[in-house]
Amino acid sequence: MRRSRLATLALTLAASFGITLTLAAPAQAAPADRYVALGDSYASGVGADSYTSESGSCLRSNNAYPALYNTNIRPASYRSVACSGATTTDVINNQLSALSSTTTLVSVTIGGNDVGFASIMSTCVLQGEAQCVAAIQAAEDKARTQLPGKLATVYNGIRSRAPSARVVVVGYPVFYQLGTVCVGLSATSRAKINEGINLVDDITRTAATSAGFTFADVRSIFVGHQLCSYGTKWLHALNVLNLTVSYHPTAAGQSGGYYPVFRSAAG
Repeated sequence: MRRSRLATLALTLAASFGITLTLAAPAQAAPADRYVALGDSYASGVGADSYTSESGSCLRSNNAYPALYNTNIRPASYRSVACSGATTTDVINNQLSALSSTTTLVSVTIGGNDVGFASIMSTCVLQGEAQCVAAIQAAEDKARTQLPGKLATVYNGIRSRAPSARVVVVGYPVFYQLGTVCVGLSATSRAKINEGINLVDDITRTAATSAGFTFADVRSIFVGHQLCSYGTKWLHALNVLNLTVSYHPTAAGQSGGYYPVFRSAAG
């Protein structure tokens, strides 16, 4: 009788733990996901090396956060159409076709090229502080007036083509840690660049929330790993030998910064 009661208790505990483990692991559904990654160079993985041959000038990296999700979680299907230099118009014209009614998970990082990230950084590096600040101010004005509508059009397109998908909108890291000794751009220029990135992220978060999507904010996790920080850098500084990777996340920035934030938001 005692052995029977112990056996019953053991089975009950095992069943209880089984239920607890199932409830505590929402990602158990992830292997059944059909995942599509959209976006620009921060989603394709420019700066993270290990580019796939099929991606050509889009520079999709095996170290980018979407590819890391595929490697670690192994969804039922995975496709990245993210491309270096992409704007919201490029996503609409060239990337949304990768979605379908069977898509269950979508990630997208987009908007930086619509306000001219690359040209702004070129202006700031090659010209003076006044020109840098003026270029960022013009981009901020453009972001406030044009970016919300452009993002809404992208998000509406995603929802139309993938009506049942969980959609995670992933933002951008702030480039510089301020208040440190740092060569190169002036403190004023660095602060203005950060201001512009924060504005784009805030606009993106508002647009994503309005669309019913999840916004994955990478700004906090990059603190201590930015340019001019004292920790391990997760962003490439200006690289005159390979300008394309300048101000993009390294492989460590994708794996240590982008991936865990996206992984948590994807559920």
